[in-house]
Parts: sequence; structure tokens; C-alpha cells
Amino acid sequence: MTDSDGKKLIIKVIIPAFNEEDSIAHVVEHIPDLADEVIVVSNNSTDATIKNAKAAGATVLSETRKGYGYACLKGMDYISRQSTTTDIVVFLDGDYSDFPEEMDEILQPIIKNDKDFVVGARIKKWREPGSMTTPQIFGNWLATSLMKLFFNSEFTDLGPFRAIKYEKLLQLKMQDKTYGWTVEMQLKALRQNLSYAEVPVHYRNRIGVSKVSGTIKGALFAGIKILGWIFKYSFK
Repeated sequence: MTDSDGKKLIIKVIIPAFNEEDSIAHVVEHIPDLADEVIVVSNNSTDATIKNAKAAGATVLSETRKGYGYACLKGMDYISRQSTTTDIVVFLDGDYSDFPEEMDEILQPIIKNDKDFVVGARIKKWREPGSMTTPQIFGNWLATSLMKLFFNSEFTDLGPFRAIKYEKLLQLKMQDKTYGWTVEMQLKALRQNLSYAEVPVHYRNRIGVSKVSGTIKGALFAGIKILGWIFKYSFK
């Protein structure tokens, strides 16, 4: 993919994955050729996630510390050590709930309109029934409503399928190691006045059981972490 000046853009994809042996190959194989490298970060998986990701053509890293943010930071560290400069980083989940084929739509606001950051919004009419739990739906509404209240934000979702200019990603100085990764990125983008956009995306029932929304403990801790980040930045 090239920018408006015809320059070849280097695009890297980071996929955190914890025990996603049944889904990870589907995710990797359906990522468009726009991506120069697909990086799967196995987050202490104990199944065949690593084997299946490698077989699908991904670069596979291992992060033994459990946590979505730990996995994302591992992928970022790997990119930072490469000799070729990355232009855009795309994040999506390894459970095949996102539609990797929609990566081109996610990238367009950056390529055509020079936006810094894009979030895939899982709009209701394009969500498969049951793909988001009631706590997820409520949590998204509450978090984005608070961001609108405190920051005049236009975000409507905390969707995991997102793209960001690499230089802007580094500028955010991401810290969260677990459930707060997505909301931290959006809050810091707002605080630093990054230009952003949302793109409607489809969303389906994941393969396997969610490690966060699929458990009471996971949903509770995710909610606490998300609200913690919002109030931290609201009164900073």
C-alpha cells in the first residue's frame, strides 16, 4: 500500500493470542496482503497456538506474562528492533471475532485523510447475535459516554480492531499490561489531540471461550481497569 505521494507504507499487524489454537490460523490467513508482517504474540499459551500461527505464515513471539497489554507491548518491542521503519501498526484479536478482511477499511482514514488513529466500531446492525455480552455492551456504552462527557470524544466503541501511525503509537507511551490497553490508547489519543476516526466493522461470535467477557472475574476486572483509566485521565 502507498500513501498519497506514492511512498510504500510498511504495515505491521500485532495479534495477542492466549490459547487460540482453533482460531489463530483463520485470523492470519484472512489478513490482506496489505500487511508486510503479521506478528502473533502467544501470551503464555499452553495449546497449539504457536504451531498453528507459524504454519499460517505469521511471525510468532512468546510473552510469558499474562495480559493483553503485555502481549501488545511485546509486539511493539519487536517492531522497534527492526531495521526497517514501520509506518502503521494494526491491532486485532486472535479469536476470529474480528473480520481481518476489513483491514483495508480500517486503514483508509489514515491513508486518504491522514488520520493518526482509527478504531473499528462494532455497530449493532453488523454484530452477530451473541457476539458481545451484556456486560461488554454496557461497558462500552459507559466508557465511551464518560469519554464524551470529559473529553468531548466521538468514540462509540473500544473495539480491538484498530490502526495507528507507528510514530503516534510511540508518542502515546503505552503502559497498561492487562485489560485497560484499548481504553488507555483512546484516552491518550484524546489527551494528545491525535486526529482519529471510527470505521464501522462487522463482528461475530468468537471461536472458543472469552478469557475476559466469558468469565465474571474477567468482566469485573476489565470494567474496573477501564473505569480506572478514564477517571485517572479525567482528573489529571
